[in-house]
Amino acid sequence: MTSSVPPARARRRTALAALLCAGLAAALTACGEDPDEGTNGVGKLTAAEIEKKAQRAADAADAVRLAGTLVGKGGTYKLNMQLKEQGGTGSVVSKDSTFELLRIGDELYLKADSGFWSHDEKPGADSAAGGAAADKLQNKYVKVPQDDPTYKQLRGFTDKKTLLDGMLTLHGTLGKGDRKTVGGTPTVQITGGRGEGGTLDVSLKGKAYPLRFARGGGGGTVILSDWGKDFALEAPTRGDTVDYGKQLPKTSS
Repeated sequence: MTSSVPPARARRRTALAALLCAGLAAALTACGEDPDEGTNGVGKLTAAEIEKKAQRAADAADAVRLAGTLVGKGGTYKLNMQLKEQGGTGSVVSKDSTFELLRIGDELYLKADSGFWSHDEKPGADSAAGGAAADKLQNKYVKVPQDDPTYKQLRGFTDKKTLLDGMLTLHGTLGKGDRKTVGGTPTVQITGGRGEGGTLDVSLKGKAYPLRFARGGGGGTVILSDWGKDFALEAPTRGDTVDYGKQLPKTSS
């Protein structure tokens, strides 16, 4: 005697079997997909661990390039600076002027356009004389005296530790954000408290270098690149240097 399964029940069994097989396949596929496969493993760490690892990588690097915009009490500055322990070189653009900085040890040189030299002139000053002085100084290096009030501020733009310390410590309770890509390199993002503490993208390839910093509250974004890539620092020639002879203009905008 041959038994048979009602067609409706057979269809239900077939559907259930297909559903189970699909679920098993999905589970196996999910188990095989590791988002950190082929990375440096930083993405598996907590936000606090990622921050510390990025800080250590940055401290150990011989050199770095910072390019982007920072907004502070002194105004808005667009930076493109190469930095290392012995000094730094690059350009800074503010509201009123553009200037280049070069520091070798404690010796700091400034090369600026006429806007930098003339924007700080007092009302009633001889504009012709001021214009002549600005023309003489523009695109020439001026050695900044260490006792000049502007020295410390300008030096800060060339100091690797000073700039990085302000970028690599986020404020508030840390959290992990999304996976991103910066310059073609995959990153994991960590965030400061309530989105106002800033965000930091850390590389998931090679060393855990910080690759992008965004200051909270719309305070600007900076790309960090060329980690460990050395560059030359050479003092300007005598013919390319002039003496300003008085206190430098303030750089605030």
